[in-house]
Amino acid sequence: MSNEKKLILIADDDADYLFQMEAIVKNLGFRVKTAESQAEAEKVLETVKPDLAIFDLMMEQEDSGFILSYKAKRKYPDMPIILASAVTAETGYNFDLYNENDRDWIKADLYLDKGIRPDQLHREINKLLKL
Repeated sequence: MSNEKKLILIADDDADYLFQMEAIVKNLGFRVKTAESQAEAEKVLETVKPDLAIFDLMMEQEDSGFILSYKAKRKYPDMPIILASAVTAETGYNFDLYNENDRDWIKADLYLDKGIRPDQLHREINKLLKL
């Protein structure tokens, strides 16, 4: 199956960032569905199973990305999720997905700081989708 058929859901409440990410991911050869909020992303997930999702950490609430990841994994346990955030740059707080405690409640497969280069994003998506 070629990656052109793969659908990636991107949820972010920053319209400019969402637009940029959509363009980058489409340029990588994927189909893209976007959501501008946690609530909108939840609606999408009710009817569509993306091959991979990229969620912003902070949307309506500071933990929107965590909640969305949790709900998405409950519905689609095998769907890879990337959490993207500027929170490390803004607060210095870092999430450790390799730490057992954090893995238990952070249901994402990968945590990326915003500002990721397209080539790096492409590598991570391909790795998670096993392409």
